[in-house]
Amino acid sequence: MKKVCTFVLILVLVLAALVSGCSEKNSADTSAEGAITENPDMPFEGKSLTVCSGAGLIKPMNELVRNFENETGADIQVRYGGSAEIFGILAAQECDVFIPGAYYYTEQAMGKHYVLNESVRNVTLHVPVIAVPYGNPGNIGKLEDFANPGVELALGDPSGPAIGKVSEKICSQEGILPEVENNTIVRTTTVNQLLIYVVTGEVDATIIWEDMGSWGEANGKLELVPIPEEQNAIKTIPTAVSVYTNEPDLAEAFNNYIAGEKAEGTWEKWGFEPCSP
Repeated sequence: MKKVCTFVLILVLVLAALVSGCSEKNSADTSAEGAITENPDMPFEGKSLTVCSGAGLIKPMNELVRNFENETGADIQVRYGGSAEIFGILAAQECDVFIPGAYYYTEQAMGKHYVLNESVRNVTLHVPVIAVPYGNPGNIGKLEDFANPGVELALGDPSGPAIGKVSEKICSQEGILPEVENNTIVRTTTVNQLLIYVVTGEVDATIIWEDMGSWGEANGKLELVPIPEEQNAIKTIPTAVSVYTNEPDLAEAFNNYIAGEKAEGTWEKWGFEPCSP
């Protein structure tokens, strides 16, 4: 009988130890899971966002997106296009953060209540310049040369990229728009296509954004001719959060990031002049 009691006692102690061990393990597992779920170093891990960006911003934007993803754990998808095109995506409620090539499109979005007005922040300046193939075979030295007989131009479609509307305004205020339209052999839906026409020598000149001169595709293949400030139409690139976003905290964080001090070095690297806060 004494042996039986001793055996029972040992069995009870063994079971108690096992239960205690399992409890401690479960407690540790729960703690570990909590640490992963609430990782302060990756506050947006597992969350995604769709950004609509002007195609002319592709170089700095790709870099900024990678940096933001690495810092926050978020998954950022970017849809690039002409400003009018991405405005349509915003209107279709398929965009969380809207970054067109000019403030005009953000004003339109604000008027139609597509973006949160209080979220609008200026990011950088966008400076139009004349671009010609290397060697300047068309002898284009100033804006007025766009009106010369025989000059072949590529310009952005005024209903497409921001640079198209800007180019039309610049030429119109100089009184050369009819001649420029006669000399324009192609209209493009993005500013990136204008760069291709120039570097391949298919046209004598175009108007693009100054920062594009720093792109690798332009290296040694084109020359930039400044447009005097009194003739120019310098624009501001804004960013804003869509009213349709399902991730307002993430959208606000990305919106603030690309307009903040941490992003300034990237914008400057790609030839942009950040706006003062």
